Order: sequence, then C-alpha cells, then structure tokens
Amino acid sequence: MKKIVVLATGGTIAGAGKPGENLGYRSGSISGVELVKSVPGLSGLAELEVEQVCNINSDDVNSKIWIALANRIQAVCERGDVDGVVVMHGTDTMEETAFFLSLVLDVEKPVVLTGAMRPATSLAPDGPANLCFAVGIAAGCNGAACRGVCVAFAGKVLDARRVQKVHANDLDAFDAIGSACGSVLPKFSIEGFSELPKVAVLYFHADADSALLEFAAQRSAGIVIAGAGAGEFSKEWADALARVNVPVVVASRIGRGTVMPEGLLVPGTIPAYSLPPQKAAVLLRLALTETQNVEKIKEFFEEFV
Repeated sequence: MKKIVVLATGGTIAGAGKPGENLGYRSGSISGVELVKSVPGLSGLAELEVEQVCNINSDDVNSKIWIALANRIQAVCERGDVDGVVVMHGTDTMEETAFFLSLVLDVEKPVVLTGAMRPATSLAPDGPANLCFAVGIAAGCNGAACRGVCVAFAGKVLDARRVQKVHANDLDAFDAIGSACGSVLPKFSIEGFSELPKVAVLYFHADADSALLEFAAQRSAGIVIAGAGAGEFSKEWADALARVNVPVVVASRIGRGTVMPEGLLVPGTIPAYSLPPQKAAVLLRLALTETQNVEKIKEFFEEFV
C-alpha cells in the first residue's frame, strides 16, 4: 500500500457550524487528524500520515504560510517511504497556493490539493468524497505524468497552471481555464525567504480612481492591473502609470483570453498573457525575489504565452 502524507491547512473542508446547514460555519474548526479518521474507506486507499500545517480560512493564507507549506512538502517528498502528498486547503485561494507550489517545488512525487464547498457538519458534506478522490489520485500515480502539483476536486484533476475557481457556490467549483503550458514552468528558489515581496492587484472599472496606482506603488514592490477586455484601462490610468516606478503587469479581469504585448496601452508594462490577475500576482511576487528588471520579469511571463 502506498504511503501518502496529508497536510491539513484548514478551510471549509475543516469547517464546523450548526449541524445540517451549509452556511454560517467557521472554517478551520476541525483538525486534520479528526477529519481523516471520520472518512469511511479512506484508510483502505493508502497508508496515511497526517500533519497540521495551520488551521485557517484560506482567505487568511499569506506568503509566510505558502513558504512554510512548500518547505514541508519538499521535506516530506524527499523521504523514501512517502509516495505522495495531499494538501487539504480552503477553496477561495486554492488556485493561488497550487500555482505557487508548482513554481517553487522540485519534487518527483504527486502533490494533490483538495477541499470542500460545504463544511464537515453539513447534511451532505462534499469534503469526504473530495479527500478520498485526492488520496486515490496521489496513491495511484505512476511515472512522470503524475509528478508535480494538481487540484483534485469534484471528480476532476486540474493542473496548477490552469486551475481556477469558477463558481462561488456549486460543488463543482473548479475548472481548467486557458490552454496547457507548452514549456516547462519557471522555477524559483525560496531558500532564505520567510515571506514574499508585496504586490497589489488593482481592478479597473469605469471611472476607476487613478490615484490608487500611485498609492499602491508606494506600498508595493509591484502592481498587477486587472484590466477590462484584453487588459484595457482609461487614459487617466495610462497617464498615472508614467508616474509609477515599480514593475506593472497587465492582466484581464475577464478570466478567459490573453493579454498580448501588441495590445499594451503603456510601454514598459508587462503582459500577463493568459494568467488571471491573482496568478499573475503570484508569479510577479516570485519574480521580484530575483530581479526588479522589467525585461527579465517579462521573460518569466513569456513562459505562459
């Protein structure tokens, strides 16, 4: 039987509230050990070892937790008796955590993230089925095709590059958006880092205040613009960017499609290509650990054409 290490971080899958209800619960209320013990048939899929990394709502995940989680996964995967890792995680920021892990881990074993849309105390919780599915995927992997990071949720296995939460309420909340990456993802070292540089994501909308750009530049090492259409924004915002002295990445608020260099409104900004704003922010934060040079940062984003 394969050995899978389950790393618990909290989220709705560990949420508890009024018995039988789907809302009004508190995320991260139940320990990973309790959850694993409560799922019928789970122990028959693999030999399980459970660790609690944290127990929080995934909206409270920060780069310190990302780095601690990545370091723990790396150490666990280097053990000869371990065949894979499952991470229980809240759904709201799961795609960002998965993408971050895919850019920093150097592992030959499967790393599978999963979670739930209903708390454990719901009348019909989806967490047990998702956890069984994720453990089954991690334990059943063989060969190079199963290496690296993915999300296993509602019967789907989605790679970290393309996975996005696409519904706020449905049990089938995730999908793969965009085309598969044609090249090897860039890898970043987080050795010596306890947290990542700050990056602000600014959402453009009609009559958006351009002063936010300059304010964000004073408080952040970089900015991601969630632009309209294919990365569009107003002339007022374009003029304000001339006064900003941090790297600026332009993404689209739409979620599907591509921001290309030829469509950039301001020279010196960086296209996010098909990355959504939240994932562009993850990549920019990692890029800033290596360089502030705009041309070099552009090269990292070009991997996602």
